[in-house]
Amino acid sequence: MKCDASMFAQLYETVYHDLYRFALCLMKNGHDAEDAVSEAVVSAYENIGKLRKAEAFKSWIFTILANVCRKRLRKEAEKQKNQQPFVTYWEEAQEQPDYGLALDVRQAFFVLEEEEQLVIGLSVFGGYNSGEIGAMLKLNASTVRSKRKRALEKMECVLR
Repeated sequence: MKCDASMFAQLYETVYHDLYRFALCLMKNGHDAEDAVSEAVVSAYENIGKLRKAEAFKSWIFTILANVCRKRLRKEAEKQKNQQPFVTYWEEAQEQPDYGLALDVRQAFFVLEEEEQLVIGLSVFGGYNSGEIGAMLKLNASTVRSKRKRALEKMECVLR
């Protein structure tokens, strides 16, 4: 696909809010989310020639962002593993001021495993259906629906 800077900007403009919200859910920190989105956008811009159809841009850039977030989270986990033996989730949550239901939902989201977070994030913030998520994560669409249902049930249990 031929794409210049202005066309890339137009495509990016349609998804930038969703990209940030998705990254924020995965990264747990606004600055880290911004960094991940920036890295994903630079990577997407550099590789735009690999995109075959403009209609696939949203799915393509979310896949790039999901991979960037995973890589950063793995690096952070490795760094923390080497620095301190154990920090509880509750202590981490207390460092980030948040209020009411938003905090509860956020805590419930972080109880989920990485793949469950990706499925919920892509579904809720990306607006993708199970088939599209399955293609991105290399899973069957029915598997995605099952994982989404179980993840939402897990969150519901935490929120009770």
